[in-house]
Amino acid sequence: MRLLLIEDDPLIGDMIKDHLHDECYAVDWLRDGSHAELALQICAYDLLVLDLGLPGKTGMEILHATRLSGQNLPVMIISGHHTKSARIEALDAGADGYLVKPFDLDELEARIRALLRRGSSRTSSTITHGSLTLNLTSHEITFRGHLVKLPRRQFSVLRALLDEPGCVVSKRQIEEKLYCWDTEVQSNTVDAHIYQLRKKFGSKFIETLRGVGYKVRLLS
Repeated sequence: MRLLLIEDDPLIGDMIKDHLHDECYAVDWLRDGSHAELALQICAYDLLVLDLGLPGKTGMEILHATRLSGQNLPVMIISGHHTKSARIEALDAGADGYLVKPFDLDELEARIRALLRRGSSRTSSTITHGSLTLNLTSHEITFRGHLVKLPRRQFSVLRALLDEPGCVVSKRQIEEKLYCWDTEVQSNTVDAHIYQLRKKFGSKFIETLRGVGYKVRLLS
């Protein structure tokens, strides 16, 4: 999952990015609201974490512009404005959640999981595909009754494939879920992750459609 974080406080932004990175999210971080519109145009994000008090363009301006453009991107507001009127204004303008600073990072991540579940019509924090189960909270994987441990990026590739099982996912789409702006991507990185997943779950688990992408098959 790839998130856009817009937060001008370097300490808060760094803590949020590091925490979400550890939770298997790719995070692009902007400190100035004036660059938000371009970022949202050029990248396909799964969720926006948005501070209200920003230089260049305020969080409310970004929120209004996002909704006027027709984007249904989930938006999680993080703000030092704790008044009821501020929360109501943001939620009425199209925000999907509002968290007052200071907040617990685990709570922020739980709210993000809830918004992503809502967007995918998923009712729980697990993805089950045949005999394979991913727990999106603990990042534990169970396969045929056994616990399987995966590195962070292999877990993210598997999640990207299982978000729409049976559908073809292109290499570009997987890369967009895995890597943020400051990460250099090697041309064969996704192929290497796919190879490792096949070693763990079987050579026929992931089908390659040459020139198109990958899709997962149902495991018994």
